[in-house]
Amino acid sequence: MGKNGKKNLRPFLKSLNTETMFPLQDNIPRRNPPFVVWGLVFLNVVFFLFELSLPPQTREAFLYTFGVVPLRHTHPEWAQALGLPVDSWIPFLTSMFLHGGWMHLIGNMWFLLLFGDNVEDRMGSFRFLIFYLLCGFISAGTHTLILHESTLPAVGASGAISGVLAAYLFLFPRATIITMIPVFFYPFFFEIPATVFIGLWFLLQLGSGFTSLIHSQAAQGIAWWAHVGGFVGGVVLLPLFCLKPCRKWHADEMTWDKVWGHRS
Repeated sequence: MGKNGKKNLRPFLKSLNTETMFPLQDNIPRRNPPFVVWGLVFLNVVFFLFELSLPPQTREAFLYTFGVVPLRHTHPEWAQALGLPVDSWIPFLTSMFLHGGWMHLIGNMWFLLLFGDNVEDRMGSFRFLIFYLLCGFISAGTHTLILHESTLPAVGASGAISGVLAAYLFLFPRATIITMIPVFFYPFFFEIPATVFIGLWFLLQLGSGFTSLIHSQAAQGIAWWAHVGGFVGGVVLLPLFCLKPCRKWHADEMTWDKVWGHRS
């Protein structure tokens, strides 16, 4: 996008939120294949196809057993009365690989592919996997702590991916995201700084989380506090997982203009 495109972006920024912004591509090249990211996507798809293969009643029981149900952990007697395993923390892991629908799965996997490959590239595959899982655990714990009376199962990889977004934000602060923004059903494409895109995304999660505490219907089935917890967890954990010897920067990763071959 040329200079005129950047100028045209400014009037939109005040009215944008991440529900109307669809990221298509970033400008940070990766150096190594993201095997862990690909593996996580594969596992999420396999588990979702397994969910679809179950009869509706069995699927509901499956999600209650392997999803994070806050009341199950804060009131074990309730879980016992329903026949759910008591004192089992396995759902804090398994819930990361379950999803509530095709759009839920596709949206999460697209964000993981778009942002996760660069984070894995910088951390290394093994550290990235541990980082991802820990962010998922923190996400589920935050959701359980804040919505401790909820009887609905929380599922999805978005909490762990929130931690990946936090890592991307701090590892690649100069990155830009090519983003599609529909205006009256017509798509426009802009280069948006990653700090703006991810910053708006986090503010939306935080604001929606507080709103859901005041008006329970505002949650709309979305675990906002799981997203917030995963993001904060990513910020806290990042220094432990990307100290030296994280992969060194290459010249074309330093600024966006070098990536695209521009010269001043």
